[in-house]
Amino acid sequence: MRTAADLADQPSGFADDATPLARAAEHSLSVRLRSRSLPPAPRPDATRVFVVANQKGGVGKTTTTVNVAAALAQLGQRVLVIDLDPQGNASTALNIDHHRGVPSTYDALVDGEPLADVISPCPDVENLWVVPATIDLAGAEIELVSVVAREGRLRKAIHGHPAVGSAADAGEDRFDYVIVDCPPSLGLLTLNALVAGEEMMIPIQAEYYALEGLGQLLETVDMVRAHLNPALAVSTILVTMYDGRTRLAAGVAEEVREHFGDQVLRTAIPRSVRVSEAPSYAQTVMTYDPGSPGALSYLEAAREITSRGVRS
Repeated sequence: MRTAADLADQPSGFADDATPLARAAEHSLSVRLRSRSLPPAPRPDATRVFVVANQKGGVGKTTTTVNVAAALAQLGQRVLVIDLDPQGNASTALNIDHHRGVPSTYDALVDGEPLADVISPCPDVENLWVVPATIDLAGAEIELVSVVAREGRLRKAIHGHPAVGSAADAGEDRFDYVIVDCPPSLGLLTLNALVAGEEMMIPIQAEYYALEGLGQLLETVDMVRAHLNPALAVSTILVTMYDGRTRLAAGVAEEVREHFGDQVLRTAIPRSVRVSEAPSYAQTVMTYDPGSPGALSYLEAAREITSRGVRS
């Protein structure tokens, strides 16, 4: 019988570095190192304000928000995530404390606190900052009903931040992207986001009923554009939970592309256990398993966003 010492002296084919777990760890580390050496994407000339919305639940809205944000930060962009969902799932995934009493979007929306006073840096991703959401935000819609210009509170807060604006006005320390994660409803919080945003990103899952309810969302966008924010555009649609093994997923993706054309990113996000697991460890998949197909897909989607949206 061979001893542990005998095994340690075996050629590398039998050593620990050949075990599946060791190989996976080595691959993950190599991807991390590679991602750090990625050439940075070109920065936009002015801050791009994205609203991630879809009132249909379970489409990967918050997952898309945090992973696109982390991927953009890895590509050298300075990113601010604003969590506008009272559940605070984006805050959880980005490892930001969001218990009651923490400075949050509630303070900015209801009390008019400057956005700079409620921002926290993401501890795991460089160049990424977060405005967390607390449970107090659940009552914000009622509290804002009687407020004058209640639909424009978030817009005022965002554009009041000195790091939001053009390169000439805000300088090199400006935010390149502000990404707002909306609640899964079309209430006053989402309306605030639509008024504040210039671009809208809609995640659509590659499943049956994918387009159900989307008509109502687009009608709301048209109404906001007509009366409150003519600059709002649906610039980006991302197919999520894509399973290439099924004809259903391919059919849904094809239908989405027929409806929306160039607004749909070429990159689709695959259905992935790693993507689903990451929030339970207070991480995005970009840090939880950077070598996974989900992480690499979000990285490619982020690069698409930067390449198709650089302003001249």
